[in-house]
Amino acid sequence: MRGLNLDQLITFATVVEHGGFTEAAGRLGLTQPAVSMQIRNLEERFGVRLVERVGKRALPTAAGRDLLPFIRRLREEMEAAAAAMGRHRAGEVGRVRIGTGATACIYRLPPILTALRNAHPGLEIIVVTGNTPDILDAVEGGTLDLALVTLPAGRPGLSIEPVCAEELVCVGPRNDAGPPKPAIAPAALADETLILYERGGTMRAVIDGWFMAGGIQPRPAMELGNVEAIKNLVAAGLGRSILPSVTVAGPQDCECFAVQALTPPLIRKLGLVLRRDKVPDAGVRAMVKAITDMR
Repeated sequence: MRGLNLDQLITFATVVEHGGFTEAAGRLGLTQPAVSMQIRNLEERFGVRLVERVGKRALPTAAGRDLLPFIRRLREEMEAAAAAMGRHRAGEVGRVRIGTGATACIYRLPPILTALRNAHPGLEIIVVTGNTPDILDAVEGGTLDLALVTLPAGRPGLSIEPVCAEELVCVGPRNDAGPPKPAIAPAALADETLILYERGGTMRAVIDGWFMAGGIQPRPAMELGNVEAIKNLVAAGLGRSILPSVTVAGPQDCECFAVQALTPPLIRKLGLVLRRDKVPDAGVRAMVKAITDMR
């Protein structure tokens, strides 16, 4: 049925409902000649008469009566489609795909996603974790709508906006605890057993940069991609690590870890990533607002 005009179908149904061309024209905001033209074009399209005049009234022919149930169903589907699109426009439904690192996923996203789900219960949220380069590739390729990644990061086609900063600290087992210790420098950790983030991620590059700025080449005994695994090994007394302070700020962490500031201070920044050419729908806009509210 290529070329079938929905407006013509609606015009025909309106003529029948109101019994005349003039009445239908008033309802549709058209001129009477425009209504007559639409009915004539529709009859030519089907090759049958759809309307006949009986006195002053316009009535459907047998073919027209058979056509009316299809138009009613089309109207219902149109109204359902408009309602569905309205829910998308309002951010009530839809899908948002966000990529981030494991640490941000565990410690930053939960309150953001909780607030977003409460405000938009119909919104489907998909979270993908990975290293920053892989996440940026996915945003560029369109398989992710946005990302929250460790900076620095840069791609010509991406908009990357800093949204928050986190202090990194030295974390050791609880048996290291005692009176507050002064901030620790890279040289003081040179001979320590280190458990660090695995190579390849931006977080590890930030930490390595801190060591090398102090003239130290870090040689970790263990490298892991999961912050909780690192914490478990540190708590077991197997070494010390450098982690975002937010990862050891929980009420139970003070029983497991001794935390020490770094000198010079080491800060990691998280950035919000979007494609420059992306036109965000309501769900993506809601996610962006929830993330930028972290500031």
